[in-house]
Amino acid sequence: MCYAIGHISGCHINPAVSVGLWAGGRFPASELIPYIVAQVLGAIAASATLYVIASGKAGFDLSAGFTSNGYAAHSPGGYSLESCLVAEIVLTFFFLFVILGATDRRAPQGFAGIATGLSLTLIHLIGIPVDNLSVNPARSTGPALLVRGWALTQLWAFWVAPIVGALVAGVVYSRLFKQE
Repeated sequence: MCYAIGHISGCHINPAVSVGLWAGGRFPASELIPYIVAQVLGAIAASATLYVIASGKAGFDLSAGFTSNGYAAHSPGGYSLESCLVAEIVLTFFFLFVILGATDRRAPQGFAGIATGLSLTLIHLIGIPVDNLSVNPARSTGPALLVRGWALTQLWAFWVAPIVGALVAGVVYSRLFKQE
């Protein structure tokens, strides 16, 4: 997606990325809310599309979670809330740190999409067994709205933790690697 829509929007399809870039001084605060609204609406549309496809199979059961993020009884590996929060904060931090480094004007040009995509792949391999991995609050919102119940009750964690990780990454990166 970085190469498909990066030239249009910077490929901001994740509120945590937008917030992290803002915290790192790379995105205007005035654009945060419109971007986040568009990101969440896009995630809802994507989840609805996936629901239409998945529900066409006999035996489909929305109550199984439908890609929703979860902790405790709803974690794929049975991880606690604390474990899931730490995983989401740390993995989002590293994701944003890679994005900030790969898109730094001092970095080699044209490779940000590769670095971002590979880091997101690694992060998913680590995090999916923990909580179905968020690092993207919009992506977490779409399926939670369909599943309702427990998924909506736990959704707060998959907004708070990625935003915290992104904020910390933006501040740390901007302080460690000041651009002049």
